[in-house]
Formats: sequence, structure tokens, C-alpha cells
Amino acid sequence: MVALIPLLPALGAAVNGLFGRRYIKENAHWVAVGACGLSFLAAVFTFTSFLREPQSYEVRMFEWIAVDPLRIELAFLVDPLSMLMAMVVTGVGFLIHIYSIGYMHGDGGYHRYFAYLNLFMTAMLLLVLANNYLLMFLGWEGVGLCSYLLIGFWFHKDSAANAAKKAFLVNRIGDAGFILALFLIYGQCKSLVFHDVMSQAHAFSTGLATAIGILLFVGAMGKSAQIPLYVWLPDAMEGPTSVSALIHAATMVTAGVYMVARNSAIYALAPAALNFMASVGAITALFAASIALVQRDIKKVLAYSTVSQLGYMFLSCGVGAYVSGMFHLMTHAFFKGLLFLGSGSVIHALGGEQDMQHMGGLRKHMPITAATFTIATLAIAGIPPLAGFWSKDEILAETFKNGHKLLWGIGALTALMTSFYMFRLLFLTFYGKSRVHHDKEHHLHESPRTITIPLSILAFLSIFGGVLPGFPPERGWIHGFLSPAISSVHHAKEILHGAAEHGAHALSLLDLTLMAVSIGAALMGLAAAWYFYLIRPALPGQWASRLKSIHTLLFNKYWVDEIYLSVFVRPLLKLCNRLWDFDLQGIDGIVNGASRVAVKSAEESGRFDLKFIDGVINDIGKLFDKWHDILRRWQTGFVQNYALVMVIGVLVLATSMFFIPYHF
Repeated sequence: MVALIPLLPALGAAVNGLFGRRYIKENAHWVAVGACGLSFLAAVFTFTSFLREPQSYEVRMFEWIAVDPLRIELAFLVDPLSMLMAMVVTGVGFLIHIYSIGYMHGDGGYHRYFAYLNLFMTAMLLLVLANNYLLMFLGWEGVGLCSYLLIGFWFHKDSAANAAKKAFLVNRIGDAGFILALFLIYGQCKSLVFHDVMSQAHAFSTGLATAIGILLFVGAMGKSAQIPLYVWLPDAMEGPTSVSALIHAATMVTAGVYMVARNSAIYALAPAALNFMASVGAITALFAASIALVQRDIKKVLAYSTVSQLGYMFLSCGVGAYVSGMFHLMTHAFFKGLLFLGSGSVIHALGGEQDMQHMGGLRKHMPITAATFTIATLAIAGIPPLAGFWSKDEILAETFKNGHKLLWGIGALTALMTSFYMFRLLFLTFYGKSRVHHDKEHHLHESPRTITIPLSILAFLSIFGGVLPGFPPERGWIHGFLSPAISSVHHAKEILHGAAEHGAHALSLLDLTLMAVSIGAALMGLAAAWYFYLIRPALPGQWASRLKSIHTLLFNKYWVDEIYLSVFVRPLLKLCNRLWDFDLQGIDGIVNGASRVAVKSAEESGRFDLKFIDGVINDIGKLFDKWHDILRRWQTGFVQNYALVMVIGVLVLATSMFFIPYHF
């Protein structure tokens, strides 16, 4: 049954990819949604079976790589971590597949879209179910490929094509760190199976564990959009909104958090790597939240919000609270998926409009979308008893109690900013006076049921998806469920802080105080947004004029993209162009022999890459062509010639066997 979870979406992708354009066409959703739905049912069956007998096990399919001493099986691991991720990926993915029926209706690439979406599901499920690093890396690269395909789905738009390339290239930087970490792991353990590595992790030196931990986190920084590799995710909003909800909010970008939690045994021995991770996470959370304060594009606000919330997750993992980070991963999938889908419903109703300055008053036209969006906003802001409150409060509490007071302060400030910019988005979009263009007002309507039903289900999960598994705080069901898969969490805290975890009763007053601060930050953000955008709507413009330099800095996203373009992209492009079109006159003296001929040939046109690099490779190919011309003459097609060669060969062999022993 476990194998069916990734296999069914793979079959759906193959069917739509091979037959969608000619035969299936506008019915492609039946194949894709059906495959994803059956995969979800398989995940539910496996999950419930695991709950009855909570014993981790592996399902081995076949030997995938057998090159001594490296032997890798295609095998799946069923444990609390993989089951939680499989349920989130298939459950949220199934809802987004249904949503896509209405959102992508009438698109010329309808079948292609659903083929890509199923392919992504396959890769993501391979990533989270893999029992070894190599299969995880296959899924890791697979989701990167699907992200490229789906961001650039509308490839006729230059902005979408450029965003897809940017995402692909930036992720390759992080992936280089992941690969180097795998080399170190295999060099130490002679295995890439999780069980083998974790059982030997206690023997790692602190230096080795730190190097592996940092390199793995570099991979996570690329996939999960942390500073300095976050720049691809805001541009990824060029893809369909349903893609943003699935890949860039609920599933793919959380792969780095899952990977870090999976390697908790290694991080337990690397306090420096944990401190680095926590610091990067906190800074990323604050940095992205500050940018979201002033953005006007509804999807860009949500994109920077996603970067910020991912920072929270890494902050949690960095202070040793892996369960709290995974808990926030789950709740974030609910409310952030709902926010993206809700924004897609708004964009769908407004005929593609994404600027919040041209929205307002949509609540009366789109009551279901407005109600569900409000629930998601309350959840992400951390208003109790909604889902985001339980997981975010745990992260802040764990950060404070583990001794990271400064990082806790950054997290609390980020919570205040999150509440403000999310209620700003809510009020500008659904409340106040309508600023919708007159030519679009008569088109305003609630979205079809294929869109509103997934919104309603995610709204339900945003309400109850935190309190049911997370109550009481820090001791809820999810802690008991995930702890066996993250057995090193207490050990990590002891190493970091030199003491075991404090008892729940001794810290009850502190817990209540920290909870009050968390709720207070959320309410302050709500009140400030309500005052600025509903009571005194002219005030934001006045403040923007008064603080023009700060507003410009935030609105232009600290000019990070421009800095990267000037410092990295343009110099590298210039270097590549110079190498391709390099004038070789005067340098042929530094080479000799056969190479001088190639250089002289290149001098005639000045094209080093074309004439020298390509020329040498092409000449090697021509050399083999000539040898082929000679060798093929031996193939005459006459049986008597072949018989003669065989007789000669037998005579040579017999003669050699007769005379060679006498030569020794």
C-alpha cells in the first residue's frame, strides 16, 4: 500500500503527459484528481494502520543501485515524520487539484498543467517517504524540476520564463551543499540509508557533524528560501496561483525543514550548526516580514509571508524544538494554502488584477472567499484558538526557554509585523470602500464550487488543525507522535544549554506570560491595521511620505535583486561572453604541439569557445569517424571471410597457448 502513494500520481502524470494533448484534453482533471485522491486514500490507510501499531518499518521494492560497495534500494520508510508529511502533501495536494479544475478551466495547457502537478506530487512523496539520502535527493531534484516547469507554465510571458530560470539556478546553489553533505556522510558511514547513518551518528566528531549540518542547511536554504537564497520565491508568483499554494506555500518549500528534522541526530552533535540555523531563520523571518509591510501585489505579500514563516520553522529547529517546527509546518500548510487559494479566487473574480490598491469592498460580492480568508488571516496572525496560534506560540516559548532571548525578541517582533501586514491585506482587499476599476465591477462574483469547497475545508483545518493535535501546549498529541522519530531533541538541548528540559509545572507561570506576549503582539498588529486602513485610510499615505526613504527601501525589497544582478549575474555573464568570444592573438606562444594548431585556427575568428573548445571536441569526433570508416571495411558480409578470421584467431590462440609457457 505504501508504494501506491507515490506510484498513483506517477501514473496520472504519465497518462496526461502521453495522451492528454490528443485524446484526454479538457478531461485531464479526471485522471489527475483521481490519481491524487487515490494516493490520499492510500496515505490515510497507511497512516491509520501505523497509528494502530506505531512501529517504524521499511518497505523495500527492489535494488536500485548495486555498485560495490555502494548498494541502494528503492525503499520507503514509514515512521511518524514521513507519515505526517505524506498526509499533508496528499491531503492539501488533493484539495488544490480540485481547486485547479475551476481556476485553470479553459487554459490552453490544461492537460500539461495537470501532468506537471501529478509529477510534482510524485517527486514530493518520494522525498518524504525515502529511506535513504539518494532517493530523497532524487525527489529533491524532482520537485525542483517541477517547480521550474510550473513557475514557467505560461512560458509565453517573459516574466514567467525568467522567474522559472531564476528558481532553477538559485536552487542549484543550495543543492551543491546538499551533495557535498552526502559525500561526507557516505565517506564516514559507507552507507546512505537513514537508519545506518543515524545509528553511527554518535561517533561523528563535532567538526564533521558541524560541516555536514551546515552543508545540509545550505541545501535547505535554497529549497526553503532562506537568506541569502530566498530571492527566487517572490518571483515564483508568476506561476498559476494554485501552483503557488501547493508548491511555494504548503509542500515543496517545507522540504528543507523536513530534511533538517530527519537529520536531528546529526544536529544534536553540532551546536554551532544549530545556532547558525536559528540565527538565519530569525533574521529571514524579520527581513521578509518587513518587506511584506508595504507590498501592493496580493501574491507578493503572501510570498514574503511564506519566507518569513519558513524562517520561524528554522528558528524552531535551530533551538532544538524540532517537533514545534514540524507542527508549524503542518498548520502553515493549512492557513497559507488557504490564503493563496483565496487570493486566487480574488484574482479570478477580478480578471487577473493583483494590485490591492484596485480592490476593496469585495466581501459583499465574495462572501465565502472573504469569510475563509478572514479565518486564515486570524490563524497566521496567531489569534487563539486558531491553528497558527498553537504552533507559533510553541516556537516562541521554546526559543525563550532555551536561552535565546534575542532571537525570541526578533520572533515576537516578527509576529507583530505578521499580524499587521496580514490584516492590512485583508482590509485592503475585502473591507472599506471599493477601488475596483469600473470595467471590472460588473464581473465581480463568487467563485465556483470547485474553488469554494477546498477553501471551506482548509478553513476548517485552519480552525481546528492546531488545537486538536497541539493542546495542551508543548505536551499535545503531536509531541507524543513525533518524538520517537526525533529522539535526539532532548539530547540536543542538553548539549546546547547544559541542562535537561525543565518540568512543565515549574514553568507554568512563564508559559502563561509568554503566551500573553504572543497574543498581545497579534492583537496589536490587528488594532494597528484596523486603525490605519479602516478608521484613518489616509494615514498610510501620509506616513509613507513622511518616512519616504524607509518606505522606498522596503517597497524596493532592499534592492537585493539589483545588488545580486550587479555583483554576481552581470559579471558572470560578461565573463562567459568574453570566454566565448575571446581574442587569442598573441597567446598561442603559451601552448605547444597539437594544441597550437587549434589555437591558430581559433585566432582566425577570435572565437575561443567556438573554435578551440568546440573545435577540439569536434576534431575528436571526426577522428573516431575516420576510424569507423576503416573498421567497417572489415564487415564485408561474406561468410567465408568471417570463417577465415575465426580460423586465424583459433590458430593464433593455439599457438600462444603452446609457446607462452616456455617463455616463463
